[in-house]
Amino acid sequence: MVSDASTTGTRRTFRMDGRKLAVFAVRYGIFIALILWMVAMSFASEYFLTWTNLLNVSRQAAPIIIIGVGMTFVMATAGIDLSVGSVVALVSVLCGIWVAAGVPVVVLLPVILVIGALVGALNGYIVTLGVPAFVVTLAALTSVRGVGFVISDGYATPINDPVFAWIGRGGLFGINAPFIIAIVVAIIGWFLLNRTRFGLYALAIGGREEAARVMGLGINRMKIAVYALTGALAAVAGIVISARLSNGSPNAGVMLELEVIAATVLGGTSLFGGRATIFGTVVGAFLINFVRNGLNLLGVNPYWVQVVTGVILVIAVLMNTVLNRKVEAWARATTEEEEK
Repeated sequence: MVSDASTTGTRRTFRMDGRKLAVFAVRYGIFIALILWMVAMSFASEYFLTWTNLLNVSRQAAPIIIIGVGMTFVMATAGIDLSVGSVVALVSVLCGIWVAAGVPVVVLLPVILVIGALVGALNGYIVTLGVPAFVVTLAALTSVRGVGFVISDGYATPINDPVFAWIGRGGLFGINAPFIIAIVVAIIGWFLLNRTRFGLYALAIGGREEAARVMGLGINRMKIAVYALTGALAAVAGIVISARLSNGSPNAGVMLELEVIAATVLGGTSLFGGRATIFGTVVGAFLINFVRNGLNLLGVNPYWVQVVTGVILVIAVLMNTVLNRKVEAWARATTEEEEK
């Protein structure tokens, strides 16, 4: 006969395994969802896993990944930036006008990055004055795109330049340039977040701002820096999008901020700060674009694709906040009960 102690130990082991599995499923659900979706779509469409289609999805995901890296840092500090899509529009307009005016690309590109960083830094500075980040960047969402419309008078400007042509449609070793740029940005972002004081301080501020202030961290400087970084990366994405479309338009980047936020939250970065992951943001961007791509291949109405994107955002927030907290709290509580 099996002893009671042995039976109790076996049940405890099963409960521990169950808790670990539940926490794992919540924490890494985005990766599981991406794998399951790709497997399902590989059977649903013969074109889904073709090299051409994968390159197409990577090109579409590139701007979201690029801006998502910056958004990850902003959210790590418990902030948010709704203005990134408008920065993309402003940058797109400036690229079109300045290329048409004959401004050398070696001058244009650094200036564009500085403009993006300055817009972000201004957002960050106003946030440090005590205005909620949501309000500041929501105002910038409207005003920055408005500046783009004023400058361009509402018209798109063609971009004919070999450098821009390579950025938008070129590549290396069979991989398109936008995705290469996105991966380089993601690698640098991962290093900054996980291997430097910059990332450590950003997480510390988002985790407990008052504690970080007591530790002597330059909270205001850090907030301005992360918003400036996001603005600069939005400028990079604006260059990539303008180069891909071969024109500078004030309509570029419409609703892009929602896709970036969805990808970042889907990846596991907390809306309340203190927890962030660059790799998760990259996976989140791919999931959103693979879902959209798969639905398009299946002939789903494009308007329904927008609906699905909104649903994904809601699910991401639900998992990131309510479900994640409840599962981890349940796992801790049951563990403490067993230890008593």
